[in-house]
Amino acid sequence: MTASQTPTTAEELRGAGLRVTAARVALLETVRDGDHLGVEAIASGVRDRVGHISLQAVYEALHALTAAGLIRRIEPAGSPARFEGRVGDNHHHAVCRWCGAVADVDCAVGEAPCLTASDDRGFSIDEAEVVYWGTCPDCSPGRSS
Repeated sequence: MTASQTPTTAEELRGAGLRVTAARVALLETVRDGDHLGVEAIASGVRDRVGHISLQAVYEALHALTAAGLIRRIEPAGSPARFEGRVGDNHHHAVCRWCGAVADVDCAVGEAPCLTASDDRGFSIDEAEVVYWGTCPDCSPGRSS
């Protein structure tokens, strides 16, 4: 593979030390094609691609892909886990209090300013997870339905 070629999903799985299966390929592609999907939506997307897969197999694959750093798990307070394909940066999320919509929000300014805590309590901080709560455009007052 040359430097200009994008690795295939199978190559990414192998590169992360994971066994390549049709279900894992379908799951990774479903998460990356989706928008902060929950487990049921991911399972449905995988089934659309490869046929039957148990919910337990979906959970196991999600765990493996998250541990390998190929996908990211987020859990806004009061919501079930959701998964996304955007990894390796320090982005945050905005969550609608009304409908639960989730949107990516880039770090405010500079290089990960949120990693400098006002008091780190002796921790060596390497990641921050910020969730902005509010109302999405579709749920905003005055918006016609």
